[in-house]
Amino acid sequence: MLIDLRSDTVTRPTPEMLEAMAKAEVGDDVYREDPTVRRLEEEGAELVGKEEALFLPSGTMGNQVAIMTHTSRGDEIIADADSHVAGFEVGAASMLAGVQVRTVESLLEGDTAARFSRRVRPENIHFPPVRLLCLENTFNQGGGTILSPGKMKEAFEAAKQEEIAVHLDGARICNAAVGMDRDVKEFTRWSDSVMFCLSKGLCAPVGSLLAGEASFIDRARKYRKALGGGMRQAGVLAAAGLEALKMRKRLHEDHQNARVLAENLASLEGIRIDLDRVQTNMVQLHLEGGGAAELVEEMKAGGVLANSLGQSSIRLVTHKDVSRKEVERAVDMIKEAIKEMF
Repeated sequence: MLIDLRSDTVTRPTPEMLEAMAKAEVGDDVYREDPTVRRLEEEGAELVGKEEALFLPSGTMGNQVAIMTHTSRGDEIIADADSHVAGFEVGAASMLAGVQVRTVESLLEGDTAARFSRRVRPENIHFPPVRLLCLENTFNQGGGTILSPGKMKEAFEAAKQEEIAVHLDGARICNAAVGMDRDVKEFTRWSDSVMFCLSKGLCAPVGSLLAGEASFIDRARKYRKALGGGMRQAGVLAAAGLEALKMRKRLHEDHQNARVLAENLASLEGIRIDLDRVQTNMVQLHLEGGGAAELVEEMKAGGVLANSLGQSSIRLVTHKDVSRKEVERAVDMIKEAIKEMF
C-alpha cells in the first residue's frame, strides 16, 4: 500500500465525521437556515477570536472572498512572492477582484514589518492604492514554518500605520498554534480577517472558514454567493467540520512524525534538509544536483508518494493517515530511492 506524503489534504474523514454527516440537521444555508452550518461558524469564530465566520467550500475561495471584500477594483495588495495567494490561486486576485498583487521576496521570513513598509508607495497618480497586506501561517513554501505572534503583531501595526487592512491565510493556523504551544487567538488577533482550512490536517472532506468583524462577513457573504459558494443543505459538510475542530489535539503527532522523517533523512548524501525549518508537519528535501521529478518517480516505485517543488526540492507532508510505523517505512523506502539516484 502506498504511503501518501503529498499533502495533508489527502486525509480520509474519520468514522466520527461520517456518522455526524449522516445524522446532521440541515436547512438551506443561503437563507441562513442550516443549524449545523451556523453552529460551525459560531465555533470557528470563537476559535480565532473574531465576531463572525463564514463557511466556504475551499481555502482558495476563502482567500479570494476576503480580497474582494477588503478591496475595490484597481487597488493593490501586498503578499510574499511565494505565498499561496500570489502563486497558487490561478491569478484569481487579478481575475476576480481586479487588484494588482505586489509581491515581496521573503516577506514572511526575516523582518516582515520592515520589508512590507519598504514596499508601500506614497499616494501618487501613477500608483494604485495599497489596501491589503496578506500574511500566511504556516508558510507552505517556507516548509511549514511559523510566523510568530510577535512578528504578526509587528506587521499588523506597520499596516495600521498606513491604514492598510491585514488578511491572514491561516490554512494551517492550528498547526502554527500547536507548533508553538500557543492559543490560536494569539496569532489571529493580529489580522482583520482570517481564513483557515478544515480539510487539511484537521481531516474534514471539504471546507474552510473565513472570519472577521460582523460587517465584514455580511459583505463577504455576497461575494461567496457571487462565486458560486452559496451551498444549500450544507450542514452535511459542516457536521464534518465540527468534528474537524476537535482534531487540533492530535496535530502534535504529525509534527513529531515530520521530525522523524527529517532527522533520519538529513544526513543522506546528495540531499539537504534544514532542520530549523521543520517546525510543523512539512519536510523539504533539497537536491544538490536537481532531479526532483525523477526522485519523486523513484519514490513512487518504492511505495511513497510526494510532490516536487521545482527542479531541486521535494515536499513531504505528514498527516492523520500516516502512522509512525509508516513514517519509519517511508524513511527506508526514500533512502533506497535516493541510492538509486545517487
